[in-house]
Amino acid sequence: MSATNHNVDLLLLQMTESLRKLIATNNIQAPLFIGIRSGGIWIAEQLHHNLAITEPMGTLDISFYRDDFTRVGLDPKVQPSNLPSSTQDRDIILIDDVIKTGRTIRAALNELFDYGRPASVTLVALIDLGCRELPISADIIGSNLSLSPEQHIKLIGPEPLALEISQRQGSE
Repeated sequence: MSATNHNVDLLLLQMTESLRKLIATNNIQAPLFIGIRSGGIWIAEQLHHNLAITEPMGTLDISFYRDDFTRVGLDPKVQPSNLPSSTQDRDIILIDDVIKTGRTIRAALNELFDYGRPASVTLVALIDLGCRELPISADIIGSNLSLSPEQHIKLIGPEPLALEISQRQGSE
């Protein structure tokens, strides 16, 4: 198992500049930042702060929107989603820590549309593992990473933020 936090800080700085450029290029006024629980919220808070966004950010807990909900059941740590305003006609910056299959993002989009129809959704992810099962891609990525099948990555935090790579249970 290894953990590193200096890489997260550097990635966040690079992502901040990329996001700043994208917001300016697309002439996005007053974007609504929304983090996906829990690592996406931590990343969203950092980017929100770095960009000096004054409007409150939102949080999503997509547990009830997962396509494997009936198979895996309810996580006992489920918390309510909290959006400071409707998503109707808003430019949304949707943020997650790790994007792998695309299923978490699909669930987040389903939940967002229950709050209204956004004008646009920009997807931001700290790490992209590139193992898509759905045709979803992030607009801004901190880093692309390839792991062996027995490895797992997790963002730990919130202070300090660090990436932890470990071996899956049952792997040596």
